[in-house]
Amino acid sequence: MRRVRGVVFAGVTWATLVSQSAAQDVGASTVDIASFIACKSDARDYNAFAMAAVMDPTAFEAMGWVEESGGNPFLRRFRLPATVRVFDRDVSTVALTATGPMAVIEDATPGEVARQLSVTPMIDTPDKFLGERVIYEATERDGDVEFAIRVSLNVATVDTHPGQVLAGCSYSVEVR
Repeated sequence: MRRVRGVVFAGVTWATLVSQSAAQDVGASTVDIASFIACKSDARDYNAFAMAAVMDPTAFEAMGWVEESGGNPFLRRFRLPATVRVFDRDVSTVALTATGPMAVIEDATPGEVARQLSVTPMIDTPDKFLGERVIYEATERDGDVEFAIRVSLNVATVDTHPGQVLAGCSYSVEVR
């Protein structure tokens, strides 16, 4: 069994489900980052966006996203050209993880955000918060290949972003 996640999966393994033309059509006018963050998009749509962004190094710049240093090798942090409304908040910064996008929230505690989103904490200490709520879980077949798809809403804190809460969606796929 091989487990593949996020952006790597989008460009390599799920190519049969995400057409190359769909990935090329992703642009500033078609990206609804708020829907991606709030788990309101299909995993295929998010992976088409992720694949297009990985394949074109100028994609984020073309969308007006400005990359900020965040000191975390597992997150790419971007300032958006305009705020987006997600989780009843105006968000101007997003972080992209290996499996999905997260809003960077500055004006709340992780417990508040988790309660608002019905996210169950797995770790809740003064130094670390990590919680998850599964939104969608299914197995799909494409010929002889089986895809176990899991979409979850996550709330977390990380050392590299003190005083900030990360909340967003994880699009995970296991190829069997």
